[in-house]
Amino acid sequence: MLNYIKQQPGFKQHQDLLFDFYGERNYRLAWFRHNELVPETQNFLQAVNNASKEGLDPKKYKAVDFEKLFKQYKEMDPQDAGRQKLQQKIDIALTGSYFNYASDFYRGRVNPQNANAVDWNVKKNHINLDKALQTILKERESTYPYYEFEALHAGYVRLRDKLQEYRQLETKGGWPKIELGSKKMLQQGDTAAAVLALRKRLNPDLQVNTNDKQLRMFDAKLVQQVKHFQMLNGLDQDGVVGGNTLQELNVPIDERIRQIVINMERWRWIPKRLVPKSLDQKYIWVNIPEYKLYVYEDPNNDPEAERSYKKVMEMPVIVGKTMHSTPIFSDKMEYVVMAPYWNLPNSIVEHEIKPHMLSNPGWLETQNMEIVTKEKDPKPVSPSSINWADVTEKNFQYMVRQKPGQKNALGTIKFLFPNQYAVYLHDTPADQLFSQTQRDFSHGCVRLGRPVDLTKYVLKDMPEWDEEHIRETMNGGEETWVTLPKKVQVYIVYFTAWVDENGETHFRDDIYGHDKKLEQQYFAKQ
Repeated sequence: MLNYIKQQPGFKQHQDLLFDFYGERNYRLAWFRHNELVPETQNFLQAVNNASKEGLDPKKYKAVDFEKLFKQYKEMDPQDAGRQKLQQKIDIALTGSYFNYASDFYRGRVNPQNANAVDWNVKKNHINLDKALQTILKERESTYPYYEFEALHAGYVRLRDKLQEYRQLETKGGWPKIELGSKKMLQQGDTAAAVLALRKRLNPDLQVNTNDKQLRMFDAKLVQQVKHFQMLNGLDQDGVVGGNTLQELNVPIDERIRQIVINMERWRWIPKRLVPKSLDQKYIWVNIPEYKLYVYEDPNNDPEAERSYKKVMEMPVIVGKTMHSTPIFSDKMEYVVMAPYWNLPNSIVEHEIKPHMLSNPGWLETQNMEIVTKEKDPKPVSPSSINWADVTEKNFQYMVRQKPGQKNALGTIKFLFPNQYAVYLHDTPADQLFSQTQRDFSHGCVRLGRPVDLTKYVLKDMPEWDEEHIRETMNGGEETWVTLPKKVQVYIVYFTAWVDENGETHFRDDIYGHDKKLEQQYFAKQ
């Protein structure tokens, strides 16, 4: 048995796991009972045959010809000494193939912790493949649907279902390209051949009579359909086809299919348990390309009910600009800080504060900023005592901070989940930026459209913090820290394609280029 494992190159990736799996069971076979293959064998092979539905390649998980081996085993005389060796080979091949498939299906084909591949530092999805296999073989119980060869998250399942729809549409020729010719845009009242293509693009199942002049009219119904498309793609909802709207309409269907597949991959990286058992079953979800924050909670607060979370809040957010991209990670919120100081990172001191101070020594005061020592009880430092010409990010020994107030860059509230990036959620005085559809303006932190509502939510178990007290404190001019009674799970993620609870597909721009990197890694491994 050991020699056979070593001789199979198709199982090399999980060779150690194979040795451990069989060693722990004293080399007892896993897929045979009374010298017959268990029924779960066909369930597994069917899952492998259907791997393309998961955006995976079935051929990758067929290291041996199982049908040939099964036939050979069935035809051998039970007394044949070689039958036992063949039985062992079949068992190991099934186990090795399962580890190959389950690793990709549950953990992902691309390692998200590989910084050269993707930028993703969300808590790792830990799946014990040997334990999952024991669940499949009914040797142990589990709350996860391993025995069904099913996905762990509803977001993945919805994307998978949509993938099948898009592939079916692709086999029918996809959707038409909209050619405007000399026109710059299409809008209500226009009559043109391009309107017919637009109508077919937005209604793929529509049987079009090309002689029907009414179908060439850009009418009010078509305006509403264009606005709906714009909403699903994060565009200005003006009902006019041109510019970005035309560009998104003309993205080929094969590109959308690849986009769906790589976003399914991201779901495989999300922890199987969204919230640790020790916490209240709620979490904050920030999707960077969508410029949105959501709060989900399980009304029953049941840590075993992974799919029962309901959306209880959403709000627009502002994320980091490309050169100061918001990192992708997960952590736990611990504090709410009202009337906060803004402690500027040294990178901003060098690149933004220094030029102002060299041209205007009194500039800090105009911004309600001060310089203090870096200690528990900070002491003021005179700006004139600093040789600004020599200041760098590495040698600046003090802290520049903006005092609490309405003009503070953090607004009047911030939410802390201590992390290596010094990134957090916060209010902003620049409310006008929320009117933009693309909101990548920050230095990396996430600015909130409704910070008071989020404050009320995370402090709802502390009756003394009603809305009146919150507003008084946030506008009081004195920094106040509130420790949450229980930490709250926070995810800052990057999904450019998803399907909502109503079954509608959303797409967003790859604002940081992460899709491009992941696509190269994912499809290179096929």
